[in-house]
Amino acid sequence: MDSLFKDVLGIFKFIQGLFAGVQKLFTPPKAYSWQTFIYLSLFSWGISYFAVGYIKDTIAFCGWLFLVAGTAWYTTDDPLRFPGTFMPIGAIITGFLVSVFAFGHQENVLTSNTIVIWPTIAAIVTALPNFFEGTGGTSAKAKLPKLQDRQKVVVLLGWCMLISCWIQFYFVIDKWLKEYPSLRADNFEKSAFVIRLEPPTPQPKNGDLILNKIQPLVNQQIGNRPWSEVEKWLLEADQQLGNLGRRTIESNLNKSKEKLLWRVEPRVVNIKSGYRLDILTIWGGPSADAQGYYWRKSCLIQPSNPSQQTENKTTVAKVACDRTSTFIVGSPPAQQ
Repeated sequence: MDSLFKDVLGIFKFIQGLFAGVQKLFTPPKAYSWQTFIYLSLFSWGISYFAVGYIKDTIAFCGWLFLVAGTAWYTTDDPLRFPGTFMPIGAIITGFLVSVFAFGHQENVLTSNTIVIWPTIAAIVTALPNFFEGTGGTSAKAKLPKLQDRQKVVVLLGWCMLISCWIQFYFVIDKWLKEYPSLRADNFEKSAFVIRLEPPTPQPKNGDLILNKIQPLVNQQIGNRPWSEVEKWLLEADQQLGNLGRRTIESNLNKSKEKLLWRVEPRVVNIKSGYRLDILTIWGGPSADAQGYYWRKSCLIQPSNPSQQTENKTTVAKVACDRTSTFIVGSPPAQQ
């Protein structure tokens, strides 16, 4: 019986010691400490869950402020420096929290603005203590940093702002390539700014798409039509193909911003057996090559021979177009 009592007493003392250790771990050493700010942030977020309207937003806002303040205090008590700099690791964490608080939203915490501004805010958090003197945060007063400290602050801010600019440049290029996929046709091998991380696509798709949609319409308008009407159509090819091109681009690239950067032009060439109609879709957007690029599909237009004449002996046109389009880098040929 005594041994059982001792075992129960030992278990009770173990639980009591474990509870005391946990209590000591989570109890702030004093009221004014970083743990107090962290607990206030957790308390604010918990209370905001039950609130509504602007009161909910106000309490959540205070929770973010407490979290940033507590994290900054904790990570600067005994700072671990980022290798090669005097920036504390805690400043990077604090800068991330400030970025999320300022530019994040409930649907997506890591927005492009959050990532872009993060290095700059981390540098500002690192630099701020150099402009104050005092201990414990109770007797701090503003001061002008020493000359050597000013130099370090300026260099750190400059480097972090440069990193932010490079990250922003990445997001800009990524947005351009998504909105204007034909830009992927360019060769970036000589670029000092753009690096391909995936296999390059040798040709854009929209120019080929437009040609493939226009060709059947051209066949409908001049195929098996009287030769005299076809020749008149070819004389007005700029207007005819221009109208077809605008309708085709509008219907197939309606949701793409590229629709304003493509145009369709004809090139009519007299040949011995009739005419050759080159249908061009020309890219008018930015390009690594100053001359740009375009797509071409050629159609051979010839009068029918006697064995293929209609009953009233009227000569009609035969149209034979290339099965595939050709991608060409450079300026389109001049109109004749």
